Amino acid sequence: MRKIIDLPLNKTALFFKSSSITGTHITLIGFCFGLTACAFAFTQDYMAGIIFLTLNRICDGLDGPIARARGEASDFGGYLDILLDFVIYAGFPFTVGLGIGTIEAISATAFALFSIIGTGVSFLTYATICAKRGIETELQGKKTFYFSNGLMEGTETIIFMVSLCIFPHYFVPLCMIFGTLCILTTILRIRMAYQVFTELSQC
Repeated sequence: MRKIIDLPLNKTALFFKSSSITGTHITLIGFCFGLTACAFAFTQDYMAGIIFLTLNRICDGLDGPIARARGEASDFGGYLDILLDFVIYAGFPFTVGLGIGTIEAISATAFALFSIIGTGVSFLTYATICAKRGIETELQGKKTFYFSNGLMEGTETIIFMVSLCIFPHYFVPLCMIFGTLCILTTILRIRMAYQVFTELSQC
């Protein structure tokens, strides 16, 4: 998806180069959109939830390019971006599940959140050690964090959240499928980390 979205995002970011709106402003605006999406998801107004979730994701795509276009990219900006992303990634299925309110939905929500923790921690700890060793990549564009690959990344998570709104009656199986793939992603990242860091330690 990076090959498709990077060019339009970078071109759009140029319009903000001389404005007073910074990348951090866009991050915070996007977070407010995300919280609004969660509120609508809880009230089961799923169409409004999709609209505000889309606005949240657009802002998430724009904040980094805007910061770089303005020459203001910073470690704190990257930190805030990824932190608020994970709040929405966890918060959206959580509020959908609470809105449905059945024991089955809440149990499925717990499983999804459990699995998201694994993908988040495996991603961030790998990025931290890569930074410590000076390992960088621009495979997914220039980023503050080292982005490791996995089955369930940003695009797949967005598809999952939108699917919850389109097919709320299938909330439980969607959460089970998503959670299982997240656990598999965590296992694959652990395997990758073992191979990479073991090789580096032997150099």
